[in-house]
Amino acid sequence: MLAEQRVERARDVPGGVDVGVGGPQAARCRSARRSRPAACLRPGGATGAVRDEIRTRPWADERRRLHDELGPQGWCALWSATGAQLWDTTRELAERIRTGIVAELVERPEDESDVRLRLLDAVLGQHDAAWLAAFDGRGERLSGLAQVARNAGWWWPYENVVVISERPVELHRDEDGRLDRGDGPALAFPDDFALYAWRGMPVSAAFLDELASLTPAHIRAEENAELRRVMLEFYGYDRYLSESDARPVHRDETGILWRIALEGDEDVVMVEVVNSTPEPDGTHRTYWLRVPPTTRTAKEGVAWTFGLGQEVYEPVRQT
Repeated sequence: MLAEQRVERARDVPGGVDVGVGGPQAARCRSARRSRPAACLRPGGATGAVRDEIRTRPWADERRRLHDELGPQGWCALWSATGAQLWDTTRELAERIRTGIVAELVERPEDESDVRLRLLDAVLGQHDAAWLAAFDGRGERLSGLAQVARNAGWWWPYENVVVISERPVELHRDEDGRLDRGDGPALAFPDDFALYAWRGMPVSAAFLDELASLTPAHIRAEENAELRRVMLEFYGYDRYLSESDARPVHRDETGILWRIALEGDEDVVMVEVVNSTPEPDGTHRTYWLRVPPTTRTAKEGVAWTFGLGQEVYEPVRQT
């Protein structure tokens, strides 16, 4: 009997965004966990001996065999060239996922140890990449684990049921690791469940569809301050300033200070600066620097980007 079910939610810690998944099994899980927080991770007839037999023991046996075959130096060389390059990253990521799931599932402190124990029972799929890379092609007992790791996420083997979390077919993140996409789902699974996000903030598909037809008036009319910030980022601060007939509030030798007043939110303050180094075609590129809303002069804003006060910001040469 094979039951496919995704872990309902794992937190993407760097961006502070919950990565949700769905499907019929997840819906039943959501209902069950209201009264039994660890219900999703506790199928009937479970025994740790199953995991030991298909993962823990084969891993230990293969490591012992290779160590004996290659010797201490040979084993160290193999590990350095393969698994060692992945170990710290995958181990840290797995712990972050555990922490996020525990925070989401546990409603009572006394349940935390039980949920965490069930998570430790998981076979980590792609997050077992470190030791799977070291053993790649060397042990028949590990070939099945490697095949699952290529096609699925974490999974839980039990006597009468297997719980498998599918891997997404779409995953888009920004340079900070946050879910981010402006023209479609940032995270999507084969059953059409999807999560939309911009710079780590969950949004609706309809909201993203509207971004292509934004106007300054539409942005100003948005009552939700967070969504309005998303609109401004997508639209472009310089374009918004230009099309809103904005007026500069200060200018000096460093640049021009602009202020966008937003109802129900802090002002957006930008410094317009021109790169003194010409482009290959001889033109000078313009940059827009977001600075704190308390900024009163262009020089103060530019100095802030260097971590300085304007009284000590005196560049000898601009580049």
